[in-house]
Amino acid sequence: MPSIRLLSPRLANQIAAGEVVERPASVVKELVENALDAGADRVEVEIEQGGVKLIRVRDDGCGIAEGDLPLALSRHATSKIASLDDLESVASLGFRGEALASISSVSRLTLTSRTEGQEAASRVEVEGRDMDALISPAAHPVGTTVEVRDLFFNTPARRKFLRTEKTEFNHVEESVRRQALSRFDAGFTLRHNQRVVHNLRPAESMLDKERRIGALCGQKFIDSAVVIDAEATGLRLWGWVALPTFSRSQADLQYFFVNGRVIRDRLVAHAVRQAYRDVLYNNRHSAFVLYLEVDPASVDVNVHPTKHEVRFRDGRLVHDFIFRTLHKALADVRPDDHFRGAVAQSFGRETAGQNEAVGAGQSPAQQQQPWSGQSAAPSAGGAASASGFMGRAASQQEWQASDQMAFYNSLGGGGGSARQEPASFDDKPVMPLGQAAHADGNDEPPLGYAIAQLHGIYILAQGSAGMIVVDMHAAHERITYERMKRALADQDLKSQPLLVPLSLSVSQKEAALAETHGIELQQLGLQIERIGPETLAIRQVPALLRGADTEQLVRDVLSDLIEHGQSDRVEAVTHELLGTMACHGSVRANRQLTIPEMNSLLRDMEATERSGQCNHGRPTWTLVTLAELDKLFLRGR
Repeated sequence: MPSIRLLSPRLANQIAAGEVVERPASVVKELVENALDAGADRVEVEIEQGGVKLIRVRDDGCGIAEGDLPLALSRHATSKIASLDDLESVASLGFRGEALASISSVSRLTLTSRTEGQEAASRVEVEGRDMDALISPAAHPVGTTVEVRDLFFNTPARRKFLRTEKTEFNHVEESVRRQALSRFDAGFTLRHNQRVVHNLRPAESMLDKERRIGALCGQKFIDSAVVIDAEATGLRLWGWVALPTFSRSQADLQYFFVNGRVIRDRLVAHAVRQAYRDVLYNNRHSAFVLYLEVDPASVDVNVHPTKHEVRFRDGRLVHDFIFRTLHKALADVRPDDHFRGAVAQSFGRETAGQNEAVGAGQSPAQQQQPWSGQSAAPSAGGAASASGFMGRAASQQEWQASDQMAFYNSLGGGGGSARQEPASFDDKPVMPLGQAAHADGNDEPPLGYAIAQLHGIYILAQGSAGMIVVDMHAAHERITYERMKRALADQDLKSQPLLVPLSLSVSQKEAALAETHGIELQQLGLQIERIGPETLAIRQVPALLRGADTEQLVRDVLSDLIEHGQSDRVEAVTHELLGTMACHGSVRANRQLTIPEMNSLLRDMEATERSGQCNHGRPTWTLVTLAELDKLFLRGR
């Protein structure tokens, strides 16, 4: 066995570089973070050959004093923390003091800097060999420029793992994009092979911020986004979340920042997925740019070398806050918000005043005419019995009798034997075509007025923006589903004892967890008793899920408790069953509707949460704008 010895500074730094410097984008990330920590208002990034040949980052920050330049390239040397108290409430992006030392050990690095009080700048050079720093005078304005040349020139094995120039550049661009999204108050420039890729000015107003997001994430995203801004219990969540109709095949447009630091966190990802659970189609992914502001002392950023992961002191509080905020914002979305995106894409963005007036989860149209869950107030024009329409529609369905009777009987106390009909439209008079729909003087409701039915499947409506096409079954399915959920919530989740308790073998950790969370499990309708070190007895289950795979349900719940500290499995499975029932209880294709019945459905859509998608995430309606129709028929050419 060789004797124990200290590693050379060069080898120690190269080992650290294995964690910090994965590719050129890693270098760009560290240098841009240093620039922002230095108080820079402007950061310029210039790269050549994907960053392998050259990475140059220039900033106008406070600079580094001449005497500190050699120390800046030393390992574990930093100006950002000085004590354990500083580490427990880190407010800067960097704090370990490893980045420059690690980068200089695998490249040819030159750092030029000048502070406000210096008459001239100084330059320090290191070439990744013996790590000796060479200092010389230089010309440079206040601020710092770092040049990194020939990355991995002395570690050819690492260089072999790099991809093509285009791939490495894409990673660099993504790194700059994240930093530019994290700091609206700073300007950013990115050049690749002398070509300007991004030139972003500081963004102070809401309109400027949305322009930056549009430039970095695509204009379609910002046109389809809902503004979020909520505060509670020392937490603030703000930013933009895309409407469910703007979904992605990959999770490639999801940016989450904690105190300005971009992170990838399983707790956050779970909260977002839960908020979008019944509005996204199949395996589609949501899109968002969100900012969480918390007390720095309540979040640990020192859990991963790249600092992409964090640990919250109260993870459950953070999870619930994110979920509730997004869930409410998505639930409050009404057709007004969809029109904002669709019309903006066809006719251009709305005015700056409107954009800056947008509140949490509201569009300008909503602020003018909020939809608070009540149907539009009609005038005394024509009338139609909407509940009569629903009764006739429901009578044509073949219901799954056992599940549906159990559900409706449980809502009604379990005593009735007669089959209860599904939730129906409220009785309301319906506006004839062409009359005002709102008592406050608004000309028309968001979904306009029905004019015809197509093939017994679609409702055609017209509004000032163009033609609205509604899938009547999908729309009514969402309306029925939301009413079922409200009815179930009002009645609480009823439990049903099992005639023979189900014995379940689990690990000691899972058994202890079930014992500790007994009260919480009871609230979910599950009565579970620990009868041995690795054995549980399931005595009660939710009445609505008596036919489900109880053993797998309990295992999934325990798995969620281990990973997230809580579980929404019971709610998810319950809602899935309600969705199936709502699907069978909704108006079917080839059901001929009258104009008043169609208008009644449109008005209920406008007042129903998440009415833009059915229970399976499919869209319930679409808008074909007048501009799009004109284009189809070559009008105006």
